[in-house]
Amino acid sequence: MEPGRRVRVGVIGAGSWAIANHIPVLVARDDVELVSAVRTNREALALVQERFGFEHVSEDYRDALELGLDAVVVGSPAGLHYEHVKASLEAGADILCEKPFTTDPGHAWDLHDLALDTGRHLVLALGWNYRPTAIEAKRLMEDPGVGDVQHVLVAMASGLRGLLHGTSVYRGQDSFFQPARKTWIDPRLSGGGYAPAALSHALGLALWLTGQRASQVFAFMNHEGAAVDLHDAISVRFLSGATGSVSGASSPPGGSAVDQEDAPWPRHQLQVRVYGTEGHLVADLERDFLWLFREDGRDVKVDLPPQAGLYGCEDPPNVLVDLALGRAAVNRSPADVGARTVELLSAAYRSASTGSVSHIASERSEGLGGC
Repeated sequence: MEPGRRVRVGVIGAGSWAIANHIPVLVARDDVELVSAVRTNREALALVQERFGFEHVSEDYRDALELGLDAVVVGSPAGLHYEHVKASLEAGADILCEKPFTTDPGHAWDLHDLALDTGRHLVLALGWNYRPTAIEAKRLMEDPGVGDVQHVLVAMASGLRGLLHGTSVYRGQDSFFQPARKTWIDPRLSGGGYAPAALSHALGLALWLTGQRASQVFAFMNHEGAAVDLHDAISVRFLSGATGSVSGASSPPGGSAVDQEDAPWPRHQLQVRVYGTEGHLVADLERDFLWLFREDGRDVKVDLPPQAGLYGCEDPPNVLVDLALGRAAVNRSPADVGARTVELLSAAYRSASTGSVSHIASERSEGLGGC
């Protein structure tokens, strides 16, 4: 891209979270041109245009893609991600896609391959992967590491119970532009309940840190009268032979996930522990704690800055713009991480439905490149 040129950005799915996070990040940059916003509801579209100054608005994403966009933020419901990301990649845009990546693992891998084939960048909105705790954990996993990974533990809880019951909203959403209830509680749009809504974040972090890919999955899920799962207990066998244990729980809205620097507690309860042949790593993002211990005597407790594990998603849209400008930004949430997450969660839902182990058929190797 020519020096001084601004990135022409469109937002497909200018809903509550995009309005609360992604669009304000873009507005704050002087190298971004907000070209088009797409969503349902003409009145809401007019308000989005008035608030943020988009040149063009439409209820049809195809109208936006005809405007020569350099980059697209896809913030639509998960069940529409495949259609919207595919069309945007084919139109020549770099992409930021909300999580979960897709609701179908085949679709996720198709988009991964399409991004590689078209040479476009595909970034997922996995904000924790860009936080200081995660960046330092990734560095430690690469050097000195824990040896061959033998077991991965993921435990997460967040205040989504009311949202998934359809009785309240998530505190991080825009206070005016609230999403339709079906966005969260209709599996055809959401992909499920707590697993895609929250565990997609936790697994996006754990699979990025470890490079693992699931091969067998067994899951119990608890709905407690809701239309979707509220609590998940998932056991995993990875292609490497390692095992994994994934726990996800939706708590009452006041029980966790106050993602504000001036209100540090309670926060999302998120831990990733990795056990290997030569040591183990503990990343506790709720408590800003990171520890690597190795049998060779190395014992590292990382001195993290305050709020190092507090959730924030400002980095992914900034990385999208920097990559579109040709800058040396690091994509810490590439498409293959999203695809590995989707196939694990898809297998978990099959297992919970059948009561048996779900096998993930794959002809792909583990050494997958990011997009």
